Amino acid sequence: MRLKIGLLGIGKIARDQHIPALNANPRYDLAACASRNTSVSGVPSFPDLDTMLAAMPDLACVSICTPPQAHFEAALTSLRAGKHVMLEKPPAATTRQIALLAEEAARRNLTLFQTWHSRFAHGVDAARDWLRTRKIVSGKIVWKEDVHFWHPGQKWIWEPGGFGVFDPGINALSLLTTILPREVCVESAVLEFPENQQSPIAAQIRMRSEDGIEIGADFDFRQKGEQSWDIDIKTTTGQLKLSKGGAVLAIDGREIPHEEGLAGEYPRLYQRFAELVDAGKSEVDWRPFQLVADSFLVGERRIVAPHTI
Repeated sequence: MRLKIGLLGIGKIARDQHIPALNANPRYDLAACASRNTSVSGVPSFPDLDTMLAAMPDLACVSICTPPQAHFEAALTSLRAGKHVMLEKPPAATTRQIALLAEEAARRNLTLFQTWHSRFAHGVDAARDWLRTRKIVSGKIVWKEDVHFWHPGQKWIWEPGGFGVFDPGINALSLLTTILPREVCVESAVLEFPENQQSPIAAQIRMRSEDGIEIGADFDFRQKGEQSWDIDIKTTTGQLKLSKGGAVLAIDGREIPHEEGLAGEYPRLYQRFAELVDAGKSEVDWRPFQLVADSFLVGERRIVAPHTI
């Protein structure tokens, strides 16, 4: 059965990833879009969520691609309208909000798919399986990118609830919590805030797994040139590296080919969403979000040079 889906928030991520993935998947009918300042050619477009829901009562699902500050209200409204909901990351502005959404979805027997797109990258499943049988010695994350390229002119990311450098950094934490066989906790952090912004532009985090292994993370939004999205895990019997945001896996310096025909992150996300709807289940994992929140709770705040959006 095809699922009629409405897309809320038509920005860069929606145009680059969500719309192509939906158009390529025969399970979906992209039936409506809602955005306050743009539209999608050939698709009924509305100025806001309420108008879209009122005009398109037969929508089965809503996929929410707005900034995280708007996720809670939009998801709650959609669930109360009887729609299954898929949430872009980060899932909400606070950890309590995502917990309440999970409760609302369960109460209404609806699917809430709180996504982490990096977990669907090509190298992730094999990395997780490889680490399951090994003793880990240490780990290091380097996640550095150019905010001007990935978020050109976007103010929301620097506002409260916008996450700053943790908007990409949470992708690394979503991978870490997937591939490690043990849970991790934040022990300390240094958060660098531009003196004219309200969210961090860089962060250095020290975590420790429940079996005592130290994991370091270095996030930075000021990277120029080649971007870095790497996780290195050293074990007693070899070293693993996930690079390019999880797309490439190497063991002891040798790249491991992924399965032929394996779809990309967003096609796999929407495939998973359809499976969850069919099964009447939700998928919510806020551990990466908790690690971000804990970094703010225990982190040392440092003021750095102003940042121009």
